[in-house]
Amino acid sequence: MAMPNYKCDLCPYSSKHNLDVTIHIRTHTGEKPYKCELCSYAVATNGNLKLHMRTHTGEKPYKCALYPFASTYQTSLIMHSHTHTGEKPFTAHNVSSLVHKAAI
Repeated sequence: MAMPNYKCDLCPYSSKHNLDVTIHIRTHTGEKPYKCELCSYAVATNGNLKLHMRTHTGEKPYKCALYPFASTYQTSLIMHSHTHTGEKPFTAHNVSSLVHKAAI
């Protein structure tokens, strides 16, 4: 039995989950229904709002095992870990994109 494939009407994006497409469509419409009660921040998903709330609580669950570095976002810890290895897997554009996504 084939899985249903939900498609975006505005671009080639598709998913086997309707909710994924609903959230994706918000990238086209700019809809941000989840609003922070403490500041003017708004996002497209509840999960991203929960991540944002850490900026208000100071929670930093992602900790470096080698250095006193902690972050609100896992992507920041991954980028930090490259300082220990000397690895530079990102271009300036990629880092900017990751930081922007983490902030969303």
